[in-house]
Amino acid sequence: MNTPSELKYTKDHEWVKIEGNIATIGITDFAQGELGDIVYVDVDTVDDDINGGDVFGSVEAVKTVSDLFLPISGKVIEFNAALEDQPELLNTEPYGNGWIIKLEIADGADQSELLSAEEYQAILG
Repeated sequence: MNTPSELKYTKDHEWVKIEGNIATIGITDFAQGELGDIVYVDVDTVDDDINGGDVFGSVEAVKTVSDLFLPISGKVIEFNAALEDQPELLNTEPYGNGWIIKLEIADGADQSELLSAEEYQAILG
């Protein structure tokens, strides 16, 4: 299973790439594998300020729907529009073109719950 070491992870199987005060967020390779074929991504929180741990959208697969939880507090500034026509990018490129949102990190946002690649892999077993 692919777990890039330069990213941070959550226990809810999201990944986070932090560049300055912008975080790019997606779901992990493990999550997409568990969900199966993804057919729809719903994010209606663009321009919203959201607290870490809150739901920012959902992913619909052939057999299930799964909520997406925000890893850190901030303002959702962009949704990956490519997912509207190609939700399967979450399956084929979860760490590349399959990113879901970009977030402007809130001042003083708690990042202590984010996991390293090694810590995330330990949770998966």
